[in-house]
Amino acid sequence: MRIDRYVIRQILAAMIIVVVSLTCVIWLSQSLRFIDMIVNRGLPLATFIYFTVLLMPTWLSLVLPIACFAATMFVYSRMSGDRELVVLTASGLGPLGLARPAIVVALVVTALGYLLSLYLVPISYRGFKELQFQIRHNYTNVLLREGVFNSMGDDVTVFVRARQPNGDLSGIIVQDDREADESVTLLAESGALILDRGSPRVLMVNGNRQAKNNQTGRINILYFDRYTVDLGGLQEAVQRTARDQNELFVDELLNPTERITQERNFGKYIAEGHSRLVTPLLGLALPLIGLVVVLRGEFSRRGRNSRLVAAVLLVGLVQAAVLGSKYSAAKELSLLPLMYSAAIVPILVCLILLARQRMRRPRSGTIPTEGTPA
Repeated sequence: MRIDRYVIRQILAAMIIVVVSLTCVIWLSQSLRFIDMIVNRGLPLATFIYFTVLLMPTWLSLVLPIACFAATMFVYSRMSGDRELVVLTASGLGPLGLARPAIVVALVVTALGYLLSLYLVPISYRGFKELQFQIRHNYTNVLLREGVFNSMGDDVTVFVRARQPNGDLSGIIVQDDREADESVTLLAESGALILDRGSPRVLMVNGNRQAKNNQTGRINILYFDRYTVDLGGLQEAVQRTARDQNELFVDELLNPTERITQERNFGKYIAEGHSRLVTPLLGLALPLIGLVVVLRGEFSRRGRNSRLVAAVLLVGLVQAAVLGSKYSAAKELSLLPLMYSAAIVPILVCLILLARQRMRRPRSGTIPTEGTPA
């Protein structure tokens, strides 16, 4: 129907605004932990943007159900205030017919939620954790902090006075004690960190090399225009041995092994796996709660605020029930059905109320019908 397409467009437009707004808030709060890597450690901006892209599916899985609820409440409340719902009811549409466009959008959001929960979230979050681990343990560029003596293994220390926006280094000091019979100190006005066949090297420009013989104490000084110090192999290779729950697929969570986690944590992983199956249902449950609250009673501006508060409280209650049942099930797996009930029961109750509910028109401003005195 044309009216369905009209309402769907309104809901989608409102959803986009809510999703973008909430995602920006989450992005700002989460990005603060990466600011140090960008400002002080020289992490490229492109890598920071890639971090954001990898975390986006996780954020969307949290935001979409709330955005769908908020958009549904906004659109139907506005239609109620503008008396559009009165006209549609007079044309013969019942509550379920009025709710149909929002239910269609909610079903799409639920399907998208399953796509995120079952596939995109573990894939993207695994990439995020791998990149984060690589930066913390294997990025020599990040380890070279300015104004700090950076220990590169047991025998090499690097000091950088300042790092330029383009990545160039200034005021470089390198203390190299890898040779048992010789201690080397290198100083340079400027330089850069380069990669040669995957091996990090410090290119030093306009400086000198002071080599002290540890046996005789004699010092040899060499002045240079360019000099390269190989830092490859100084940092011990570190491998990830544990994975976060968000990195695992549902089948791995539901069937945990000691390769993934300790046996005492099996309950937490199984509960997380079932949560992946339940949480997307909130994309349908939350909008249905909003529909029942808005479409209940008279289509008038009176009581709009109280209905809004009631809807928000009910949504918060459902989300708290799902979250609480998840933590309870992690300790006692026999409570897993409570998690499913917390999401499915509101859906069934709301559908029954919409199917049985008869809408009442406002007492004031009623359109007179034939045989009724005006």
